[in-house]
Amino acid sequence: MMKKYHYLILLLLICSFSGHAQYGKQKRADKLFNNLAYLEATDVYKELIANNYNFKENSLKLGDAYMKLRSPENAVFYYGDVIDSSGISSEYYYKYAQALRGTKRYQESRDWLKKYLETGANSVSAEEALEKDEYEPRTTYKLKKAEFNSDLSDFGAFEKDGIIYFVSARAEGVAEKDRIYSWNGEPFLDVYQLDTASMAISPVSGEINTKLHDGPLVISPDGKTAYFNRNNYLGNKEGKRDKKATNNLKIYKATLTGNVWTDVEELPFNDKSYSVGHPALSPDGKTLYFTSDMPGGIGGSDLYKVSINADGTYGLPQNLGEKINTPREEAFAFIDKDSTLYFSSTGHGGLGLMDIFRIDLKDENAEPENLGEPVNSNLDDFAFFKISDSNKGYISSNRDANSDDIYSFNQLNPLILKGTVTDAVNDKPIASATVRLMDNENTQLAFLETNEDGEFSTAIARDSQFPIEAKEIKYQTFTGTVDTRNSDEKDTLVYNIQLQPVKDPEYLAEIDTIYFDFDKYNIRPDAARELDKLVKLMTEDYPEMVIAIGAHTDKRGTNAYNDILAERRAKSTYDYLIAHGINEDRIESYKGYGENQPAIECDRCTREQHQLNRRALFEVVRMEN
Repeated sequence: MMKKYHYLILLLLICSFSGHAQYGKQKRADKLFNNLAYLEATDVYKELIANNYNFKENSLKLGDAYMKLRSPENAVFYYGDVIDSSGISSEYYYKYAQALRGTKRYQESRDWLKKYLETGANSVSAEEALEKDEYEPRTTYKLKKAEFNSDLSDFGAFEKDGIIYFVSARAEGVAEKDRIYSWNGEPFLDVYQLDTASMAISPVSGEINTKLHDGPLVISPDGKTAYFNRNNYLGNKEGKRDKKATNNLKIYKATLTGNVWTDVEELPFNDKSYSVGHPALSPDGKTLYFTSDMPGGIGGSDLYKVSINADGTYGLPQNLGEKINTPREEAFAFIDKDSTLYFSSTGHGGLGLMDIFRIDLKDENAEPENLGEPVNSNLDDFAFFKISDSNKGYISSNRDANSDDIYSFNQLNPLILKGTVTDAVNDKPIASATVRLMDNENTQLAFLETNEDGEFSTAIARDSQFPIEAKEIKYQTFTGTVDTRNSDEKDTLVYNIQLQPVKDPEYLAEIDTIYFDFDKYNIRPDAARELDKLVKLMTEDYPEMVIAIGAHTDKRGTNAYNDILAERRAKSTYDYLIAHGINEDRIESYKGYGENQPAIECDRCTREQHQLNRRALFEVVRMEN
């Protein structure tokens, strides 16, 4: 009995010790998470989950950590373990949907967005994601991973005067980067520059880089002022943190003295209690755009603009408004010279976690447009930059790795497909022909009609093959394939179409049937008008056409008599055509068929039926020699 009692005490002590140990791990995991040390926190949360300690809560937290690390495939796994559990906040339906999107499981993502909205959540971003599930960009971009990427994070490329400035965690050529950023386990960020002539890479000179995060950077049009991101750090001294002990981002400016950036000072709208970052300048350098989570915004982080006055002072920051900003995150603005704003967002419907959008700031009715693939992927795509007076530029993305990389792009003008539809025999243009473009599923993409010169045109996507069809009532249907592959060097693709005319002169000439009176073979006035149309067709449209004539009678009279009458009708038709300018060698034959090939089969024919059988017909022997 005493032995069993001691065993029970030992068991209770072990359970108590185990519970206390798990409690300690929980506090450590949460502290790491709250201190933004997400990479290290994942290991501790995994241990807690393996021991079935606070399984639901820790699975959600681990999913959150992986989303912070931009690893949706892992987040999906841990969210998915508990997403159907009772008591789950509806906000996790949205997070789970985002993680699913990040793994290209788009339909499942839409299903969970619907569940999220069914809980009564008011989310513009969720509604947009459901409304827009396909993004057809108006502009074609060709992407290539930049050769100057490292094995660590590289992003935020900006090019001026043959120098590419970018942000990197490579920690090369800097003395103070001996610390590791606990968020992702990489060194802190610095600003580097690449000389495009020599391809030499070095840290920017002067006072921009510090021991904390630095960059990205933008330079004024005159090249004398740089605006850049940095943690709250100035004069070799770290600034104050906010209430959560976070060292927020600020925007600083530096002046170029010789070849060195000096005289660093922070901008007046910075604050230790919120972040201000991702500076971008208007083409004239008079407006600074940035992102911030400052109070009074619309969502997590918003885009703002502020005027830069001639005396070096600044106006008041202005929020860019609800059309651009959402309750989620907007960041990384770029302003093109045509007043197009490019920016990244997690709040507008997109292909992945963060997509790049554009909007024409001159157009009050414009809406943000997703740039689509290949600019956007299922993960994060951001930091759009276009070189001045060029179609080339850079974006950043983590699509191929856990870290960010820089991609160069070539923005191609819309490819215009144009052509002329002509007659295959006489090369004359065909007006009002219809031209249809289809996709590989035979869905119509474009329906066109040729003008009076037989011309058609439309914008068309590159790097594809499109079935095409052309029709006109007097011609045989044409089918073919438009190939837009290998068209990067073209703005226009010419695709001419020739239609073969139908071999029916009555149809081509739009003539009514040539009829004869009872027991007559003379050409009636109404028949002469129709034959004149045939003459015009054979002399003006198809001067090499060769035909055959066949004539017929009704059933009244003997077979022998009707055979002779039909021959005379054929000869009268032949003579009329010869008399009006048709060479006899263009009429291969004229023949009477008597009553043997009636248009109307009838035993006791009416007057009208008899008339329909008294006729002359034409057949195309050949269209050209």
